[in-house]
Amino acid sequence: MSKIKQLLQRHRDGASNRSIARELCIYKGTVNDYVNKVAQNNLDVNELLKLDDPVLEALLSAGTPAYLDARFNVFKEQIPYLEKELRRPHVTRKLLWQEYIKEYPDGYRYTQFCFHLNQQLVARKSSAILVHNPAEKLFVDFAGDTMEYIDRLTGEVIKVWVFVACFPYSDYAFTLAVAHQSTEEFIYALSCCLRSFGGCPKLIVPDNLKAAVIKADRFEPELNKVMEDFGNHYGIVALPARVRKPKDKALVENQVKLVYQRIYAKLRNQTFFSLEELNLALQEKTMEHNQTRMQQKDYSRQEKFLADEKPLLGPLPETDFQIKYYTQLRVAPNNCIYLGRDKHYYSVPFAYISQNVQVVYTRTLVKIFSDKGIPIATHERRIGFGYTTVKDHLCSAHQFYYSRSPAFYLTAARKVSAWLAVLVEALFLKAEEPEVLYRRCDGLLSLQRKTDPVLFEKACRLAVENDILTYRFVKNVIENKATEAEKQERLPIPKHDNIRGKEFFN
Repeated sequence: MSKIKQLLQRHRDGASNRSIARELCIYKGTVNDYVNKVAQNNLDVNELLKLDDPVLEALLSAGTPAYLDARFNVFKEQIPYLEKELRRPHVTRKLLWQEYIKEYPDGYRYTQFCFHLNQQLVARKSSAILVHNPAEKLFVDFAGDTMEYIDRLTGEVIKVWVFVACFPYSDYAFTLAVAHQSTEEFIYALSCCLRSFGGCPKLIVPDNLKAAVIKADRFEPELNKVMEDFGNHYGIVALPARVRKPKDKALVENQVKLVYQRIYAKLRNQTFFSLEELNLALQEKTMEHNQTRMQQKDYSRQEKFLADEKPLLGPLPETDFQIKYYTQLRVAPNNCIYLGRDKHYYSVPFAYISQNVQVVYTRTLVKIFSDKGIPIATHERRIGFGYTTVKDHLCSAHQFYYSRSPAFYLTAARKVSAWLAVLVEALFLKAEEPEVLYRRCDGLLSLQRKTDPVLFEKACRLAVENDILTYRFVKNVIENKATEAEKQERLPIPKHDNIRGKEFFN
């Protein structure tokens, strides 16, 4: 999904299909299919980039991946072992092939076995001279050695990891200490890095760490969704280095060594009591490192960066990146989905009950899509047990239930009977539980629908005049046909010698 957005961004910027395929590690025919589909359907690329990922996925299909020979996938896993065995005395290629073909009967014959083995061994010994263009790539990595600070409250020594990034063209560096190497911390460090540089490069070259890469692969590594969304937000393509190939980002590997010598060593005798305090010291020492004149050059890393690279960086987006989380959930009979991470329920239209829906949520929003990529609900994200519902998502019976209020019943009563409206108005002046009064009103409205209007009107009048505001009284009056009875006169208590007044109790 997100690879489609990266492809469309590069196509909009004028990149050729071949260069897009090379940068994104996609088969060129797949790139051609996407570009042709956009052109044939007269689709606006800028409008496509604004679509949410499930909508874009439903609009454009991904095509089929390139074919890979299964025998080669098995054979390349054997290369390290074969290379090691060839260094042992008396071991020949013929012997290794015999052992290989015995374990994999459908594998390469001897000629192809030797050919692929020689190709791999020769390629491993070669070393290319890499030419880096300004503002094109950003190499990132975590330093192997940790730093630490002391918690003031507990006295605990807390180890932290140091994120290191540099531009290969100018070797301009950035460092930041984070609590761990999780995806959230890695993305946070990348965001701080880009804000510090004041712009975006075209490519980010990370290591194959779990925070960025789901499945490492020499040709087409699989990025996690957060890393893809981060690249789409900043208009950057993430291109992880090959597994066990530090030469792919040799400059940042060397930058880590310089960080050890020029930052770690200088801070070795200092004690820090918070992560913020440690990062301030890292920022100061990193600035000294960037401003130091480079050997055999008459300029510093900072001067080279400001002069040649910063003007070429892409603009930063107006808003900071928010991590998107993806999940698929089933709509419960109460037409809600349960987001276990928040322990909270969010409503969807009742027509989707018992269906699977796609959920995309950030720190502030929860977006829900049908299985066809159609947006069906958006909610503000809330943490903690509870329900977030929209009235329009409910069926008519549930909407009626949640619409109940004194004003609702008073309006309904006025539409059918004047005396019923007076009765309902007097009813809600009583200090009783609302649910009890709501049920009494439901009974009166139901009774009105089944009774002659004139008879019902008289029954309600009797209930109001006698101040007996109950459903049972109105029902008994109608059933006993007592609507013609006069209002009973309240007689005073007769005087009697045996009746003691208040003076007796004084």
